[in-house]
Amino acid sequence: MQVRLILACALGAALAPGLQPPSSAGDYQWDLPKGFPKQRVPAGNRMSEAKVELGRRLFYDKRLSVNGTQSCAACHKQELAFTDGRAVAMGATGETHSRSAMSLVNVAYGAVLTWSNPNLQTLEKQALIPMFSEHPVELGLSGKEEAVLSCLRSDPVYRALFPKSFPEAKDSFTIANVAKALAAFERSIISARSPYDRYYYGGDGNAISDSAKRGEILFFNDLVGGCFRCHGGFNFSDATEYEGSGHRPAEFHNTGLYNVRGPSSYPSPNVGISEHSGKPADMGKFKAPSLRNVALTAPYMHDGSIATLEEVLDHYAAGGRTIASGPYAGRGFDNPHKDRRMTGITFTAQNRADLIAFLRSLTDTELIHDTRFSDPW
Repeated sequence: MQVRLILACALGAALAPGLQPPSSAGDYQWDLPKGFPKQRVPAGNRMSEAKVELGRRLFYDKRLSVNGTQSCAACHKQELAFTDGRAVAMGATGETHSRSAMSLVNVAYGAVLTWSNPNLQTLEKQALIPMFSEHPVELGLSGKEEAVLSCLRSDPVYRALFPKSFPEAKDSFTIANVAKALAAFERSIISARSPYDRYYYGGDGNAISDSAKRGEILFFNDLVGGCFRCHGGFNFSDATEYEGSGHRPAEFHNTGLYNVRGPSSYPSPNVGISEHSGKPADMGKFKAPSLRNVALTAPYMHDGSIATLEEVLDHYAAGGRTIASGPYAGRGFDNPHKDRRMTGITFTAQNRADLIAFLRSLTDTELIHDTRFSDPW
């Protein structure tokens, strides 16, 4: 594996195009869209144009995997709103993971950053997990830190960008700085140019269809499910944080997706935040992800077990999913730890069509073609 990493490094360096790096490591210009508050950025990792560009390069660099086959972008594809289209993610060695890859769009506003770890709250810490985790293996770099840094130092592009990104450091080539640069790039991925944004924030009454407008009314109506209670605010998620928002604990929810027999009502290892809290009442509780670009991020739920938006509505309409047979058989409606708001919803065919139209209006097609977030290699 070490030989593969060195070979991947050599090939990548030989093919790397020239780059005129940003000339200044000065403050980053956010240009935040209307309705979006300022992000909460750690004091030890201030944003700069150079650092964001460095992070973008690292994000798409396949040399940052044990065998040169994957980069961060393998599980976070721009055309899929930075998800991967798989039910569960797959690492560089072919090992599958237990959960699906979450979207990185507007990730800087996340109060928590994974489906079910309430303790992981900074992008800098999160970036280390795919690089060095062993259970499961993702990029497979555990124990290869020095080889990774040697690879980066050998590249003229990185020799220009690292010092510009971290001008205060004697040696800017560190794993911590790799994580900081990746976090800076991820913070720059902001989605706010959907038809709904043009309608709601821009005042363009023709930006969305009449069906989507009816769907908006349903979405924000407590009498028809109260979708906005878990998927509200500018980012359509209740696990949202920003400068000045305070530090209230993020919420997690059991939606009755499973109710299997045995000591836990959710199939292992996806038992929700109870894995960390040890509390039976936390069984099956997961983060409510942002619904921005949700039409691009199928399949759905923490384990990708629901294929379409239509089937997602079926799940909520029933107040929990029923699985008739097999190892996961059970009636989710009866899950003892289910969120009290999951009582079921009566949808007409028109209601369903309107809600789907509204959800599709949250798709930001400019995001998926924006060259600021694309592969620079």
